[in-house]
Amino acid sequence: AKCQCKIAPRERKNCGHPGISAADCRKAGCCFNASVPGVPWCFTAKPKKVKKVCPADPRIRVNCGYPGITAKECTSRKCCFRAHPAGVPWCFYHRTVEE
Repeated sequence: AKCQCKIAPRERKNCGHPGISAADCRKAGCCFNASVPGVPWCFTAKPKKVKKVCPADPRIRVNCGYPGITAKECTSRKCCFRAHPAGVPWCFYHRTVEE
């Protein structure tokens, strides 16, 4: 993502060899910006920012418990708990999403 390549030129960490093309740099999963002389043009991207969320859609819940599990037992497993609707897991795993 473009936001992962917004790095101050002096903070860039080299990710390619001298003379690497923009295409080869990007194929390697790196960022390319040749607008600032004297700093790496092919450089490592910032790590993706992710967070764990409890999915809102009950149809995509992945079971983390068993029938009749209590909210306390579910949260002690570090899972989400919502006692509704019927017919879907009430104790379920978080999903990881990009911020």
